[in-house]
Amino acid sequence: MNIQGKAAVVTGASRGVGEATAMALARGGCSVLINYSSSRAEAESVAETARALGVNAVTFQGDVADDAACTAMMDKAAAEFGRLDILVNNAGTTQFVRHDALELVTDALWDRILGVNLKGPFQCVRAARRHMEAAGEGVVVNVASIAGVAGVGSSIPYCASKAALINLTITLARALGPAIRVNTVAPGFIEGKWLEQGLGAMYEPVRKRNMERAVLGKVCTAGDVADAIMAFITGSSLITGQTVVCDGGMLIGPKI
Repeated sequence: MNIQGKAAVVTGASRGVGEATAMALARGGCSVLINYSSSRAEAESVAETARALGVNAVTFQGDVADDAACTAMMDKAAAEFGRLDILVNNAGTTQFVRHDALELVTDALWDRILGVNLKGPFQCVRAARRHMEAAGEGVVVNVASIAGVAGVGSSIPYCASKAALINLTITLARALGPAIRVNTVAPGFIEGKWLEQGLGAMYEPVRKRNMERAVLGKVCTAGDVADAIMAFITGSSLITGQTVVCDGGMLIGPKI
C-alpha cells in the first residue's frame, strides 16, 4: 500500500512501539489517530510532532477493552480524515507473575489481560471494517509477542493472550479478505520503559541474556518493531494471515 494520503489508527500510540509506528506513518504522508488510555500529555506530544510533518493527527482517549470506545474511535478517525485504511493494534497490558505461581493468577487478571490484548484488537477490527471497506482496501497489523510463540513472558495469561492474538489474525484474514489484509508482528525483548518498570532490577540481566542468545547479538528497539509493522503495510499486497517474529534471532539462537 502507498500510504501517502491514507489514514491510520494506532492504538497504544503515546509511547514505545505505538509512537514509533505512528511517526513512521506520518513520515510517509499518512494521517494518524493516536490512541491512548491514560498518557494524555505524551499522546498530544506525538500528535503535535506528526502534525509538524504536514499530516493531520488527532488523539483519542479510550480503553480498547471497551467495545463502545473502539467504535467511537474508528468513527472519529473516519470523520476526521474522510477515510480509514490502516489499523495497528498495538495497545497491550500485562502483570508480571511467575509462571509457577498459579495461585496468583486471578479471574480479574485473566479478564483484564484478555480484554485488552485479545478482545481489544477484535473489537477494533470489527469497528474499523466498514470504514476500510468503504475506502476500498485495508491493512491491519496486530502486535503480539514471542510470548505467544514460545510461552515465555511476563505471565501465563499474557502468553495465552498473545498466542490467541496470533490465531485471531489467521481467522480474521480469512473472514475479511480480499478487501482487508491482517497480519501480526511478534516482537521479542524491547528496550524501553515498559520492561524497565516491569522487570525492575532484573531488566539489565534479562536484556543481556537475550542479547547473548540472539543470533544477531541485539534486542529490539521500538523502531525495529515499527519497521516490521511498516513492512506489512507498505510491502507485498499478497501477504495476509501471517506472523513475523522480530527478535534478533533469539528464538532460534544461540549461535553455534
